[in-house]
Amino acid sequence: MTRGPVVRFGSITRVSEAVQWLGKPENFESVKSGFDSTSRFAKLLKLSTHIAGRYLFIRFVAQTGDAMGMNMISKGTEQGLNVLQSQFPDMEIISLSGNVCTDKKPAAINWIEGRGKSVVCEAVVPANIVQTVLKTNTHSLIDLNMSKNMVGSALAGSVGGFNAHAANIVTAIFIATGQDAAQNVTSSNCMTIMEPHGENGDDLLISCTMPSVEIGTVGGGTILPAQSSCLEMLGVKGAHSEVPGDNAKQLARIVCASVLAGELSLMAALASGHLVKSHLKFNRVGGTTTKIGDRSMSCQT
Repeated sequence: MTRGPVVRFGSITRVSEAVQWLGKPENFESVKSGFDSTSRFAKLLKLSTHIAGRYLFIRFVAQTGDAMGMNMISKGTEQGLNVLQSQFPDMEIISLSGNVCTDKKPAAINWIEGRGKSVVCEAVVPANIVQTVLKTNTHSLIDLNMSKNMVGSALAGSVGGFNAHAANIVTAIFIATGQDAAQNVTSSNCMTIMEPHGENGDDLLISCTMPSVEIGTVGGGTILPAQSSCLEMLGVKGAHSEVPGDNAKQLARIVCASVLAGELSLMAALASGHLVKSHLKFNRVGGTTTKIGDRSMSCQT
């Protein structure tokens, strides 16, 4: 997880001196010692610095165990800044978050550098399954993926949006497992790639790359009864008993694999021309009304 505070100095010379100080291994260890002292699980991995005039943005990157870790890393960052300020008393701490984190906003830095968990998954779909189940063919899917997810997204100036609908799956899983639903913004960054596979190139190789899945299995909404039950059903409830962080990593894998399945489904519907037909069939049928107490609820059948 990352946190990027912003500080200010009285001159650009002092900014440069602070950057040089942070760049020395022994000084990083001093900041790390302060950071790591705030938690049993938070471990500072690296710092990156970004200068804008007299402003200095410092991106703290840390392991946070099985927690998504925003509170954990914020606490450690605060202590790390105290260590830096002890060396530079003239440094003004403007904000613990300076938006180079970057949290809950589209940002190229998360797409390039990653945030939370970075996950890649792939699958090979045999040609006969593509034809009999997905009702299309490998060539059509690959052509569609290039036209829509690559060229179309590039033309739109997308950042991290080289996919069909990753956000749908990410949001559903986030709500079901007690994640911060607003972090769907960054967590849905995804590139879907489709390639021919096999001796004749008739099979489909599909992969999804998601560099910034912000997720955890402890803390926040994961303690709610329904969400806790979902995590238990997936086998990732709470902290991992032997290797801290493994449950959160496994949940990130589940998210990525689910996104891949969702991508395959929607792309197949588009390639076969079934999208509108399926929506009309399953979303616009007549509803029945069920009474619950004094209230009526419309149910789709």
